[in-house]
Amino acid sequence: MLVLSRKPGERILIGEDIAVTVVRIGPNTVRIGIDAPREMNIVRDELCDGEGSPAELEKKNQKLAAQ
Repeated sequence: MLVLSRKPGERILIGEDIAVTVVRIGPNTVRIGIDAPREMNIVRDELCDGEGSPAELEKKNQKLAAQ
């Protein structure tokens, strides 16, 4: 695992298509933004229980994000 230190507003580039930006750092959380191609499925780890298709995971992610 590569571990990098970044400040708010700084970015990490992954290949040519993906950029991860540190949006905000709070006392117990870090908010990040991810710029990636639309066809790339990005899912939070806690939603991956080993079951379900990428489309099902996307629906679950959108439902939880709306809460």
